[in-house]
Amino acid sequence: MSDARCARCDRPFPSSIATTYSPNHVCRSCAERPPSYTRAWTLYPYLPPLQHAIRLFKYHGKVSLAAPLAALMIARLPPLNSVDVIIPVPLHIQKLREREFNQSLLLADHIVRHLDIPVAYTNLVRTAPTPAQTTLSRKSRLKNLRRAFAVRRPDAIVNKRILLIDDVFTTGTTVNECAKALRRAGSADVFAITLSRTMDTDTVPDRILAQRPYFF
Repeated sequence: MSDARCARCDRPFPSSIATTYSPNHVCRSCAERPPSYTRAWTLYPYLPPLQHAIRLFKYHGKVSLAAPLAALMIARLPPLNSVDVIIPVPLHIQKLREREFNQSLLLADHIVRHLDIPVAYTNLVRTAPTPAQTTLSRKSRLKNLRRAFAVRRPDAIVNKRILLIDDVFTTGTTVNECAKALRRAGSADVFAITLSRTMDTDTVPDRILAQRPYFF
């Protein structure tokens, strides 16, 4: 996989040539529809064995995995000296009752202690019980989360530089809709860090694609 990435959403490019003469090159999606967040970092590819660990953590209640997964994030954190507050991507109350924990909050809890930055986990809320993004087509994902987030206390984030924490970056719609809500409420720059990112097939090694039934 190439080390060259979009300077906005961190999407890997198939070839390092993409950024050889233009280090701040952005992907076509970000060029055509600039996201509301200032910068996103996606730290690891969503591939086995990390993929399996995340699924155990998120869908099977293995909350003991929060610490080692957060440690993986901390090992690759970019410089974040100017962030004022960390906000985990929220779950809708219905989903939270079913799962009994927010995986993004558990990851953020370890990260805030490492960075010594305040966390706000009740201000940004999910107002609509939308279907899981993984069950939808790309087009449906883009529509699924529109206006699905709101800020309870805008005064608490006015002119604040915010870091969003989430587990998996697929299309980026979730963090982008969170960023839209925060910017509408008056925040300054919004950044996002996710533990992993789903990969386009042209950037996935052949040995992984050979396990296609397990990868998708």
